[in-house]
Amino acid sequence: MSEKQHAAYPADEFDDPPQGPVGLHRGPRGFGARALPYIVVLLVAALIAGGVYLWASSGSASSPSASSSVPSASSPSSVAPPPSPSSSAPARSSAAASSSAAPRTSAATPSETATQSSTPSETASETADTVNRSASITVYNGTRRNGLASTNANTLRNAGYSAVSARNAANRASLPSTSTVWYRSADDLGTAKDVAAQLGISQVVQVNGLGADVAVVLMQ
Repeated sequence: MSEKQHAAYPADEFDDPPQGPVGLHRGPRGFGARALPYIVVLLVAALIAGGVYLWASSGSASSPSASSSVPSASSPSSVAPPPSPSSSAPARSSAAASSSAAPRTSAATPSETATQSSTPSETASETADTVNRSASITVYNGTRRNGLASTNANTLRNAGYSAVSARNAANRASLPSTSTVWYRSADDLGTAKDVAAQLGISQVVQVNGLGADVAVVLMQ
């Protein structure tokens, strides 16, 4: 080592011999340099622990979400309510109109063939529910209220019925306990249902040998 290089370092115990320094040494390291390896180890350990925790938490959170989807699919609130009886006749008649208006192709699929094979039974049901506005209808007053039969007869006339008459019931012992619409044959069922809907009556009964096509018996 030259004299200039020797003079660059401070004197210590190695400089005591007269022949000059016998060895080389380094200056003391700072705190940051000594702590750096420990900091790196702690960071690596923290990253590994965080990865293990995220993997465990994601696995445990996936099972409740999958099971919670099952009851929502079978929830009672998703079940649609049945149609009301008063809307059954218009629904069937509109379905018949749409099915008759749709063109039929020459090559029908199996599902279309099954649908077409059920047409006769549907046509018979729709024929029974046909409303005849010119049917003869007699409204009987089975109560002590004056003008009850006339008022309900006017309601039917305003609904489009052309052959409606109003009378007081002669034999009250043979009358039903609640307001009822009687009809003579299966062809008058649709008319009887419509008359019952117009007057707010829920009971419809077939009676053989009825004098009119439809008879309304008012009991309240």
